[in-house]
Amino acid sequence: MNTQLEQALALPIPERIKLVEDIWDSIAAVPDAVKLTDAQMAELERRLEDYRENHDDLIPWETIKAEALARK
Repeated sequence: MNTQLEQALALPIPERIKLVEDIWDSIAAVPDAVKLTDAQMAELERRLEDYRENHDDLIPWETIKAEALARK
């Protein structure tokens, strides 16, 4: 295992979560650096088309969240 990974794994969980968030934010800051595969692009197009054709069937996030939290 490399030293950087070992150091990261030695951090307390909250600090590891923060590190992951910071790394993800640095990746999201340059979205053109991550290229989608043809399959990923096709799936996004399929979902967008489905949304356009069936937008009345959507369930608001607030409803989904409330139902999920009610299951606890």
